Amino acid sequence: MKVTSAERKTLLVAGAAAGMTAVFGTPVAAVLLAVELLLFEWRPRSFLPVALACAVAGFARAALFGTGPLFPLETAPPGALSLVSCVIAGLMSGALASGLSATLYKTEDLFGKLPIHWMWWPALGGLVVGIGGFLEPRALGVGYDVIGDLLHQHIAIQIALAILIVKAVIWVVALGSGTSGGVLAPLLMLGAGLGVVLGHVLPGGEPALWPLVCMAATLGATLGAPLTAIVFAFGLTHDSNALLPLLAATLIAHGFATVVMKRSIMTEKIARRGYHIYREYGVDPLERHHVDEVMSRAVETIDGDMSVREVLATYFGTTQTHRAYPVVRQGVLAGVVDRAVLEKMRDDAPNGTLDSRLYDMLQHRAPTFALPGETCRLVATRLAVHGLERLPVVANSNTLQLVGIVSRSDLVKPSLAHFDEEHKKERFRRLRLQPAKRHFPPVP
Repeated sequence: MKVTSAERKTLLVAGAAAGMTAVFGTPVAAVLLAVELLLFEWRPRSFLPVALACAVAGFARAALFGTGPLFPLETAPPGALSLVSCVIAGLMSGALASGLSATLYKTEDLFGKLPIHWMWWPALGGLVVGIGGFLEPRALGVGYDVIGDLLHQHIAIQIALAILIVKAVIWVVALGSGTSGGVLAPLLMLGAGLGVVLGHVLPGGEPALWPLVCMAATLGATLGAPLTAIVFAFGLTHDSNALLPLLAATLIAHGFATVVMKRSIMTEKIARRGYHIYREYGVDPLERHHVDEVMSRAVETIDGDMSVREVLATYFGTTQTHRAYPVVRQGVLAGVVDRAVLEKMRDDAPNGTLDSRLYDMLQHRAPTFALPGETCRLVATRLAVHGLERLPVVANSNTLQLVGIVSRSDLVKPSLAHFDEEHKKERFRRLRLQPAKRHFPPVP
């Protein structure tokens, strides 16, 4: 199949999201993960195929394994005091996520400085993993059973603390050494372990709530995908009572990690390879404005009845003011010419071309133009594809009636307006309320 680079990326993400749906039974979270972390866009051309793939995988999983959650859990509704605990849990989860990310890439840098060939790095990482597994065997493997035990409070706090420390060390060393390893399941185990440790000291809410909350908060802060983490935690447990604490703690952890870390653990490695990674989503300013908002309506044009010789002498002499001019005849666009186009006409055509009408010379060329209702983004792309600096604007594609011209400098205007919206601070006028005057009767 012949596909574009964008289509290939969409197919890759659709497969990954469908696989996540099949394993965890969380189709909505898988779609959000695709948008927040893999696609870096929210457009129908990519969103719809991914969502369809997740839906198919979700129905297939329901037919084969049922519709129940992977880790069923039901906690009591949180009280008002739980908000304080959510703040603490969110800050601790954000600190854990930031610490794991920073330590991972410090470890990777340390392995790069070792005076041995890189093929021995996984062997050293495997040695550390083996020692960690000897000290705490539950830290090895995918650990879904351990995650379930942590969520259901079946593991003592001392063992949970040991799992948290050992798993963090062996996971960081394994990934830093280049050993094969995942991200999703280890983060779930680490977050749940932190929640068990904190659950006995956090006020408000039952202790079983905090492993789930810290699991989602750690996942969202580490990956930079808070909405995915919230919906994913709900999909794993179907615990609707935990939605509000999940929202509060995960967003606090995400905010903490955003301030502390420049990039997420997933995008740091890509950025180190020289690729720019988006962190925020927003509508392109060029997409928000149309051509008729930025175009110049006063256009200097060339009469199509003039000869090539006259045009060269009049518009492309020492007094030339523009690099290119629209050519019109009775208000209808015939094309756009510059010095290079006219000189090519002169060199390629037979004798007598210089005295031919410019309109006749442009008849075999389809003019490139813009429409008033088109977005600035579309016109900017057209300028780039055709290697142009300005485009004539016509009322419609049938009459080709010239109404203006848009240049690359005009396309800067939406970005300037967007800058003002983001950075220009305004102060509302203060209304000073004058005290009412008190009238006293005259003194006799």
